[in-house]
Amino acid sequence: MARGSKSFAMASKLFDRQTRERAWLLYAWCRKCDDIADGQDHGGTMQGVTDGEARLAAMRALTDAALRGEPTGDPAFDGFGLVMRECAIPNRYAHDLIEGFALDAQEWRPLSEADMLRYCYHVAGAVGCMMAVLMGVDPQDEATLDRACDLGLAFQLANIARDIGEDAAAGRCYLPQQWLAEMDIPLGGHMEPVYRSRLTILARRLSAMAADYEASARHGTGALPPRAAWAVLAAAGIYGDIAREVARRGDRAWDDRVVTPKSDKLGWVLRAGLQVAGRARRWPASAPRPAHLWTRPRA
Repeated sequence: MARGSKSFAMASKLFDRQTRERAWLLYAWCRKCDDIADGQDHGGTMQGVTDGEARLAAMRALTDAALRGEPTGDPAFDGFGLVMRECAIPNRYAHDLIEGFALDAQEWRPLSEADMLRYCYHVAGAVGCMMAVLMGVDPQDEATLDRACDLGLAFQLANIARDIGEDAAAGRCYLPQQWLAEMDIPLGGHMEPVYRSRLTILARRLSAMAADYEASARHGTGALPPRAAWAVLAAAGIYGDIAREVARRGDRAWDDRVVTPKSDKLGWVLRAGLQVAGRARRWPASAPRPAHLWTRPRA
């Protein structure tokens, strides 16, 4: 986790020991699957692969074996199987995540905003649901799982906004084709300098969406134990700053990779700690989830 995500690594230290170690096991599987799919090593620059379907088949086979409790010979998958059984996390979320990798293997591109959000669910929202159950949320508590999914969506929208340039270099684009058409930006040519000001408008739209989902997610923290809520609130602030910084930089957002400085991360750790005690009053679970937000698929 320290190599793959410095933001999540810091937030994970706020969990109690058992929750922290379980989160590390779940993260290790997510990271390993991502690395298999994109030819990466603990994230970083995508190398590109020519055997995407074969990699996907191997990932499915190892995951299914781990879910059955069979040893796979790979610690990332074996640890994942252990935490899924210990926490009674529904297997469907693991399968939903792999479907996100399948979309990438098919060189899928979103046509509409709903398509983009469906992709965000598969690669991040489903992980939010798994993490919520890992932290003690009842798998049948759909309302709290919706809020957990919202945080995953917020994180992925921030990723899309930040990584537009990196994704383009790898031949990918997660901006909806309808958005590009609205701005008269040609598909595949969105990183050309002449379109940078228009692209900035779309990045700010992504950042505003991320803020909406982050705000909704906070209403689920009242269902979490205090230390888990501390970690989640810290992660929300730390990762939310990525989307906010992309919006602030404007057309310079892709000159270098946006990160949240360590000092700001520590600031969010402190702020989140102060928010824990009053979280249920500040963000009541009874508050209606905004109707305009996309809703994850049910089982």
